[in-house]
Amino acid sequence: MAEFQYGPVQLYLIGFDGDRPGQGVVEEIVKLVESDIVRLLDLLFVSRSVDGDVTVLEIDEIVDEYGLAELEIAELGLAGEDDVEDLSGAIEPGTSAALLVVEHIWAREFAQALFSAGGRVLQTEQIPAPIVNAVVDATSA
Repeated sequence: MAEFQYGPVQLYLIGFDGDRPGQGVVEEIVKLVESDIVRLLDLLFVSRSVDGDVTVLEIDEIVDEYGLAELEIAELGLAGEDDVEDLSGAIEPGTSAALLVVEHIWAREFAQALFSAGGRVLQTEQIPAPIVNAVVDATSA
């Protein structure tokens, strides 16, 4: 069997007030990529006007504005129109979102070993950080 080129991939739709995420958020995405925690496969900015019109900005349209010329993106175009259409309903009028497609680098070898052993992931869930922190704070008090 061939070695996995990629591990598990996750799409994140991250919402923001206004028409773009702030520079600080973009800087944190760059840090994650540079530290080899994730591989950024694709990145889109999606905004919904107050009239409900959806606008999509691809990385080449924002590279200069956010200083991303050196950011390596492995699979441009992986997030397509279908993804934007499926997820854009979560974007309220007058707000925006970043659509990140990331590979969890740490999980690639584990996924390979799991597959080789005849195993498979049956289910995953993600608990948002604010909820985890609220639960920990409540149980620590």
